[in-house]
Amino acid sequence: MSSEEFEKLHEIYKSLFEELKLMPDRALKIHGEERKRLVRSFDERQGEAEEVLQGMEEELRAAPPSYRNAMSTKLRLYRRDLGKLQRDMKSSAPGSGFSSQPGQGSHHGIYSSQNQQSTHLQSQRALLLQGTDSLNNASQSIERSQRIAAESEQIGTDIIEELGEQREQLDRTRNRLENTGENLSRSRKILRAMSRRLMTNKLLLAVIIIMELAILGAVVYLRFFQHKH
Repeated sequence: MSSEEFEKLHEIYKSLFEELKLMPDRALKIHGEERKRLVRSFDERQGEAEEVLQGMEEELRAAPPSYRNAMSTKLRLYRRDLGKLQRDMKSSAPGSGFSSQPGQGSHHGIYSSQNQQSTHLQSQRALLLQGTDSLNNASQSIERSQRIAAESEQIGTDIIEELGEQREQLDRTRNRLENTGENLSRSRKILRAMSRRLMTNKLLLAVIIIMELAILGAVVYLRFFQHKH
């Protein structure tokens, strides 16, 4: 609901009502063509007032319930007062061709032109608001997309850095393994050399023992068996 539009219509209605309520008394004081012109003027103004009240009711449909209920009661009182003025005018100017049907006055009066302009402005405002909402939604979508892209780029950067660190760790591990393999090869060579020396030493020790046993046997033989002869 546009409170500004409703207040504008309310002011128009009050102006029309102030003009209408003076006409029954004037009709009692005039006669002939002047009375007929007054009756036609009343008919036109009364039709315009009905259109203004209809416009106020349309504005109230979008209003909050508490405000709408209070103003609906006031609008009913306005219609009642307008009907009373119509009856007073009929009794003040009998036989003057006064129309009993509301809204038969000029349909191009004050409210009609303003209502058309207001409807056009409201349509343009609704289209503008719709376009603004669409732009806002598009901007929010773009911002979300940019934020997601930035987050994805940061995640990708972090992953690349982590993969680079893991590659360095793998390279260092591979180098250590290669060094370990070389050390193991050197160790195996050293162990084989030590094994060969050990076997050689064992053989030499065995030969020495055999030689010592032979010498010992020869000494024993010479000492005991030579003395007997």
